[in-house]
Amino acid sequence: MNFTEIAKSRQSCRSYNPERMVEKEKLDIILESARLSPSACNGQPYHITVCKNEAAEKVAKAVQGMGMNKFAKDAPIMLVISEMPYVKSAALGAKIKGNDYRSIDIGILAAYITAEATAQGLGTCILGWLDDKKIREICGIEGAVRLVITIGYPKNDNLREKKRKDMDSIVKVIE
Repeated sequence: MNFTEIAKSRQSCRSYNPERMVEKEKLDIILESARLSPSACNGQPYHITVCKNEAAEKVAKAVQGMGMNKFAKDAPIMLVISEMPYVKSAALGAKIKGNDYRSIDIGILAAYITAEATAQGLGTCILGWLDDKKIREICGIEGAVRLVITIGYPKNDNLREKKRKDMDSIVKVIE
């Protein structure tokens, strides 16, 4: 599967098969792709906590506040992405340029994770609706929780039509 095929087939999965576990080999490949994702000054200002079994169930509850993300309970794996300190060079650049490189790096990381999971035949959903304090307690982490990514096998493989803005509204070419 080339990258364009991945981009066309990757979608947010909101219906997982709770009976089908993710193979260790596939998870390892996803985590290796995450490790290789680019970041400002190669600082990788994030940490990934892999939650399975009881930990995944607890994290699933912590992303379901106010009736959101009900499907998360069926995902066998939850990747908790927490923020870590900048390396000195990236911290200096962020301060001078007024840019939040950690958020950018975490976004790139999430893209690598979800793309590789798609290539492995898995579904994912990136969740920003979460209880930071509760997830920190569950996972024993100090850094702010920025995202949770659900991973598992979809109940069905039906691709939804992608609704995107047309190219002219998002791209401008200057020569």
